Amino acid sequence: MTTSIQQKREHSAEGRATVTTYEILVSTAGDADIIGLSEEVTSLLRDSGLTAGSATVFLPGATGAITTLEFEPGVVADFQRLFDELAAADRDYRHNLLLGDGNGHSHIRAGLLGPSLVVPFAEARLLLGTWQEICLVCFDNRARERRLVVQFSGVSA
Repeated sequence: MTTSIQQKREHSAEGRATVTTYEILVSTAGDADIIGLSEEVTSLLRDSGLTAGSATVFLPGATGAITTLEFEPGVVADFQRLFDELAAADRDYRHNLLLGDGNGHSHIRAGLLGPSLVVPFAEARLLLGTWQEICLVCFDNRARERRLVVQFSGVSA
């Protein structure tokens, strides 16, 4: 996985609440590639200087999704198999007939999970469960470079 922080923007309202926005680029392999993002989001939270609030992770695009998983090989394989069973790539999709790009299943899979996730944080720490990881899932039928938006809304001590 290759990630890079593209830019940072901050907006404060009367010196109290702050919104800080980052963009991260992530290279994916496609075909239900699942990438853990908790370390990157945690690092950005530290950089933001905020101590309490909420983190939103958003993936622009129609063939990827953001979720939480126990990010270990067994769960990752089970999750990928689930999507192969729910929306197999070799089925007939009207999208494929209209556009011919062969990724109709990718859109269906992404729609089931959704493009964003909100995680609260306190004491400058994401309030994830013990085994819970923030994950990007690239359902497209090819490798992609994904741009993620990570936005923190909160206050500092």
